[in-house]
Amino acid sequence: MENRLFKSKKIINDTFIFSIASVVLGLLVGAIALILSGHNPITVYSALIEGIIGKPKYIAWTIIRGTPLILTGLSIAFAYKTGLFNIGAEGQFIIGALVAVLVGAGVDLPAFIHIPLTLISAALAGALWGGISGWLKARFGINEVISNIMLNWIAFYFSNFVLMTTWLKVPNSETSVPIKDSAKISIDWMKSLVGPATSVNWGIVISIVLVLIIAFILKKTTLGFELRAVGFNKFGAEYAGINIRSSMVKSMAIAGLLAAIAGAIQVMGVTNVITVLPAQEGYGFDGIAVALIANNNPIGVIFSGLLFGAFKYGGTKMQSVGAPSEVVNIIIGSIVYFIALTSVIRILYLKMRQKRTSKGGSK
Repeated sequence: MENRLFKSKKIINDTFIFSIASVVLGLLVGAIALILSGHNPITVYSALIEGIIGKPKYIAWTIIRGTPLILTGLSIAFAYKTGLFNIGAEGQFIIGALVAVLVGAGVDLPAFIHIPLTLISAALAGALWGGISGWLKARFGINEVISNIMLNWIAFYFSNFVLMTTWLKVPNSETSVPIKDSAKISIDWMKSLVGPATSVNWGIVISIVLVLIIAFILKKTTLGFELRAVGFNKFGAEYAGINIRSSMVKSMAIAGLLAAIAGAIQVMGVTNVITVLPAQEGYGFDGIAVALIANNNPIGVIFSGLLFGAFKYGGTKMQSVGAPSEVVNIIIGSIVYFIALTSVIRILYLKMRQKRTSKGGSK
């Protein structure tokens, strides 16, 4: 038992080290890009850090930008733990946002009923949307990546269609009517600390609670054990009497639920409306990178989501020193690339550690 705990702690420590190394290498690549474009990396990165933690409102916006990424990252990490790749988090996010506006603007209720009703409605819609690809895989063997990509586009055009052809649309605009105040999750008393224009909301608290719930389900419940067993070896799980088809549907439904709640929180806490989408917004796709950096660890997505939120928001501040904000995308892309090369980094790290050990022994 002690040996097993030691090994698990070692794996966690190694994963953390390699993730940090990937972030550092990503920043290094960004620095090279800045030098090649004629900018001082120290100056630019100072502006980036200042734009993240320089003022209370900057910190607030970093958390606000990171919150939906925590949930889409959690959605993808959960599905991966159960042997599925939820590339459909983008469409599930859109469906969650659409349903949040429909319920948030279309129903008049007290806040203590309206807020949970809006969240639950969006979550159920996302679970249904995610469950479709799970059912297609379980029933017909259709790869979830293919079905989820199709569902992303269906969600995209369906949202625009509903907005443009129903009571939701504000006349002569491409924006929906706003949700009612009773459906909003903003924290008004905090605006005096971080500024009235800052969309401070309870989303981060909801996200952390959901992360803890998912971590508990995966580690401590029979459902979590069955889902992980299917992800680890579906043939062995089937031999043990686990219903594989049911597990696939459940897994994708839960993943869809999480991504849809991300969309609902974005509407209820930040935008209060949806608009006609000219393109997919990318929250679901960014969630893939968030889950990757966290090594698909539910707790880890909190930190990787906030890291991405910091880059996304702080990157806009780099323009104040003349640097293009696109450098942030170079950094993020490089981090993801190095994370994907974790095995190579792991080998280099172990070799360097062996050399240090051998040198210490020779002395």
